[in-house]
Amino acid sequence: MESSEKAKKQYQDMVEIYSPKSKIATDCLRAFLCGGAVCAFGQFLSNTYLSYTGSKETAGALTAVTLIFLTVLFTGLGVFDKFGKLAGAGSFVPITGFANAMSSPAIEFKREGLVMGIGAKMFTVAGPVIVYGCLASMVVGLFYYFLK
Repeated sequence: MESSEKAKKQYQDMVEIYSPKSKIATDCLRAFLCGGAVCAFGQFLSNTYLSYTGSKETAGALTAVTLIFLTVLFTGLGVFDKFGKLAGAGSFVPITGFANAMSSPAIEFKREGLVMGIGAKMFTVAGPVIVYGCLASMVVGLFYYFLK
């Protein structure tokens, strides 16, 4: 065996020994349960608001605003990071994950000022999502317009 191949084999053996073992089943179960708990809480909020307002649209808007507010609050307090470590992908339920993606860079870079810190850095993670969403909706709208 060549020394290069022997070194590669030794490196692969070291990687096998020292790499942490993945717990895919446990991680998936935890993400499912935590994400489900966030969604169940959102449904609870929606039902509660619906019983008070009687309007599905108002209840939906209040639910979204409440979930965004709580996510930003918990991100600022450092609680959402701990939840994210526990929940894994389950913490990225669309509305909470997006609110966290918008608020955490803004909080992290606030010392650089309002424009160059908060204003510029807030969209580093969420910016491509917003651009893709706007572009995709425009393309779908054009298809709809011309095919109708």
